[in-house]
Amino acid sequence: MPTVAEALAARAEELAGRREPFVHATVVRAQHPTSAHAGDTALVLPSGEIQGFVGGNCVEASVREYSLQVLASQEPLLLRVLPGEPSRTAEEGAVEVSNPCLSGGAIEIFLQPRIPAPRVLVVGTTPVAQALATLGSGVGLDVELTDGDSADPRRDDAALVVASHGKAEEGALEAALRAGVPYVALVASGTRGAAVLESLDVDDELRQRVYTPAGLRLGARTPGEIALSILAQLVGERSKARRAAPPVAGTAAEPVPATAVDPVCGMSVPAVESSLHLDYNGVKVYFCSPGCRAAFRKDPERYALAT
Repeated sequence: MPTVAEALAARAEELAGRREPFVHATVVRAQHPTSAHAGDTALVLPSGEIQGFVGGNCVEASVREYSLQVLASQEPLLLRVLPGEPSRTAEEGAVEVSNPCLSGGAIEIFLQPRIPAPRVLVVGTTPVAQALATLGSGVGLDVELTDGDSADPRRDDAALVVASHGKAEEGALEAALRAGVPYVALVASGTRGAAVLESLDVDDELRQRVYTPAGLRLGARTPGEIALSILAQLVGERSKARRAAPPVAGTAAEPVPATAVDPVCGMSVPAVESSLHLDYNGVKVYFCSPGCRAAFRKDPERYALAT
């Protein structure tokens, strides 16, 4: 039977294989009487679900909240949770949260986002296509070679590049444009590229989104140089898009959910299904721990104004 660590490692590998984002949470320091120990780990999914153990319910509420923020920013974060009245102090790369539900001690947890590499579909097996696959991984892209008939472009793909020298080009280009792939390119001469664009069964606005001849004008001649020019153009276009509208939650993650305030202790809690909650007068009320939820159930009128 696998150990907890082995099971979590297998789960992380499964998520990565399915290109699903998650946060790898690791306890790096724990002071008694916290229930977690240095080295304890957990995976936090975009839904807020926590698989593994990095502390009790009170700590989990903060881990859930800041893990969802980490998925959005795609930047790692050191989270420190200690007892005290609700407060937070943030600095670059770290945040300290006080939680009145903690019975003592303190815990530090490193939250590492695991975001799938942007997928680039390359149609063809030509030397240019092979060079794109070789060079693409070096700039953090997940390059997938396919043929025009099998291409399945998705909106969250980074790009589709057709480098098949005339084989099944139109269908792949049309599918990528209709899916909303942000960078669509065709490796062809100016004359042939214009003819292919004219034959596409899409409106002019979509047709004009295709980069052809693909790549920056670097005087490229060899397959490797052409691939380099295409990747340079792709990187540039992605940079422009980030400046125009910064991404939220990475490649496939959800935007940061709204937060609620636990009416019993005042802690901030993400308003997601995986947080402890109950319905009160038609309103969902969220809690950081079972203790706070039980206190509310016992005397809801006492805390009703806080909801």
